[in-house]
Amino acid sequence: MTEQLFTESISQICKNEKEGLRRIYEDYNPMIYSAVWEIVRNREDAEDVTSEFFIRLWNVADTYRPGRGHRAWLLTIARNMALDYLRKRRREEPAEGLPEDPQGKKAFDEGVVNAVSLAQALQTLKDDEREIVNLKIMGELTFREIARLLGKPQGTVAWCYRTAIRKLREVRL
Repeated sequence: MTEQLFTESISQICKNEKEGLRRIYEDYNPMIYSAVWEIVRNREDAEDVTSEFFIRLWNVADTYRPGRGHRAWLLTIARNMALDYLRKRRREEPAEGLPEDPQGKKAFDEGVVNAVSLAQALQTLKDDEREIVNLKIMGELTFREIARLLGKPQGTVAWCYRTAIRKLREVRL
């Protein structure tokens, strides 16, 4: 979706026209789901947060400022919602039970033993490497947009991406 079409869709949402939300949903649902899943690491939770994302988008559409990169804006909202979801969930979980991962992420349950899949290859990456690869490939963001979104230097983001791609090539061999 172009910046102009996105801006038109946001304008429609601001006028309570559902067509604008439908267009954004159709174009960006996979990207939003993927970004949320990278944080919550659970299919059902990612689906819930993604659904809530589009409800939130309806409510905050008037805060969008054209010309600043709509993908980064969408991903910032999705990322913040996923992090908020994890924080809320951590407060609600009982103290006993399985130990929690330091970042609050659940371990990925692959279930496929014999084949090295892309999901398994991605699991060999550090969390920040996996997030950058996801934002670059699924989110189609530039290194500059990713750096701004994550609050990291652009050179660090580019280096991390190249390192991650090298690791993925080694795993897939």
